[in-house]
Amino acid sequence: MYEKNGEKYFVVDGHTHFWDASPRNWVPGQEQYAKGWIECFHAYQGLGPPETHWSLEDFQKYSEERMMKDVFDDGYVDVAIFQPTNLKQWYTEGFNTVERNAILKEKYPDKFVLNTTFDPREGDAGLRKLEADVDRWGCKGVKLYTAEWRGDSRGWDLRSDDATRYLEKCRELGIKNVHVHKGPTIWPLDKDAFDVRDVDYAATNFPELNFIVEHVGLPRIEDFCFMAVQEPNVYAGLAVVVGGLMHARPRFFNKVMGELLFWLGEDKLIFGADYAIWEPKWQVEGFVDWNMPDTEEYSDYGKVSVEAKKKILGLNAAKLYDLDVPAELRLDQPAAQPVAS
Repeated sequence: MYEKNGEKYFVVDGHTHFWDASPRNWVPGQEQYAKGWIECFHAYQGLGPPETHWSLEDFQKYSEERMMKDVFDDGYVDVAIFQPTNLKQWYTEGFNTVERNAILKEKYPDKFVLNTTFDPREGDAGLRKLEADVDRWGCKGVKLYTAEWRGDSRGWDLRSDDATRYLEKCRELGIKNVHVHKGPTIWPLDKDAFDVRDVDYAATNFPELNFIVEHVGLPRIEDFCFMAVQEPNVYAGLAVVVGGLMHARPRFFNKVMGELLFWLGEDKLIFGADYAIWEPKWQVEGFVDWNMPDTEEYSDYGKVSVEAKKKILGLNAAKLYDLDVPAELRLDQPAAQPVAS
């Protein structure tokens, strides 16, 4: 919980990880990709305030104790949502797997929401794994990485028949929140595999599911907004928007937030710190202090109310995941109900 000027904010970090990218976890023969991936992530951390930068060694693998301190003790987060990314082609035990995240979920059940993942290229075996994860942990969300490499394949598409089978299985299992990474390219993945156009197709075909587009399709912000405004079940995941732009590119941050608020509205924006790329503390503090500048450059955009910030920082995600919000942290007028409830 964060408090400023007498206002209290229930904070849900909608995008967090517990990864292992240390050299001992690199697949022999794939070291250049495992090394390049985590170095690219580490470079993104440079977009945050200098005092929040880590050494590369610390960044490759961090402890449970550090994460709990950074996210909950210092970072104001009430609940964090794990978004797994396997990358087993480059990392022997996977980069940020469901199983690794589950260690903390099982130890701190009230602090974390555990999402699972799927890759339609895994066929029937992947469907069985998806069902097993839901049976074991009760997952209500999945994180999808359409640009992930698998063998000779360098990505997949939500419009494919195989992806449709998996989305149908999600619907059958009660998974209602589909988080899809559609944002900045991370070396060595392919930029085209992050395009948002397949979300449009899937969201129309599966109106019972909520599609949370992580990183809002950056840098294709116009493409995302014009797609999302017509799809009532598409939401904007703000990881990278806040951490990557608020400090390093404040004018661009104003534009991106202005477009998102204009086209999608305050009820469909979901805060995510993207830990451990960036720590939540400075993002929460900065976002609460931020408002749209009162200048001609931003005259198309309105001011952002305290109520809107409360929704974005936590209450919208709480709706999607049916989280219990303490009475004193709720709004008199609740956020709009998600399409898929």
